[in-house]
Amino acid sequence: MVPYRSVNDHRLDPTRRRLLRLLALTPMLIAGSRWARAAESSATLAPTPDCGDDDEPTPEETAGPFFKPRSPLRSSLIESGTSGTRLMVRGRVFSRSCRPLAGALLDFWHADADGEYDNDGFKLRGHQFTNARGEYQLETIVPGIYTGRTRHIHVRVQAPHGRILTSQLYFPGEPRNLTDPLFRSDLVMWLREAGERRDARFNFVLHAG
Repeated sequence: MVPYRSVNDHRLDPTRRRLLRLLALTPMLIAGSRWARAAESSATLAPTPDCGDDDEPTPEETAGPFFKPRSPLRSSLIESGTSGTRLMVRGRVFSRSCRPLAGALLDFWHADADGEYDNDGFKLRGHQFTNARGEYQLETIVPGIYTGRTRHIHVRVQAPHGRILTSQLYFPGEPRNLTDPLFRSDLVMWLREAGERRDARFNFVLHAG
């Protein structure tokens, strides 16, 4: 009987040792090649789109007691003396058919850093219109917590000649999200820290065609 010899047995001739090592490595080489092809394929995939054909319209919420009409036209609510953590909210407005809505009206208002609303003037209140790609951008602060509520931003959105959507935007990870009866998880913004500022995103889907 021929005794068993391992691949590393020095008594095997060099050519045979190389052949046995190659045969032993073949499954790993094949798997590695498949992984590399999969990684290359995933690297070239298009990013997740902002809107899909199955998107539901953005849910409605109560306007609350502090809405004021005729807010100023502006995309930044920051004024001289405005205190609080800076917040940049970006997003797009779509129809149910996933068509970006240019010229859509967005009217925002929320409490200041102490949880108080300005009912005499228009601090932390303002409206704007989406651009040709349906994009909006709001520069403001993280609102304080109003009595009995979790942290939130009020908004009214309206497509040109369309119906008004009144809703609210919420912040992730807020303890009061669990106890606020108006809170909805499908109205939570995506949020990340950007140095001393917070960046947020939220896309609106309207009933418009």
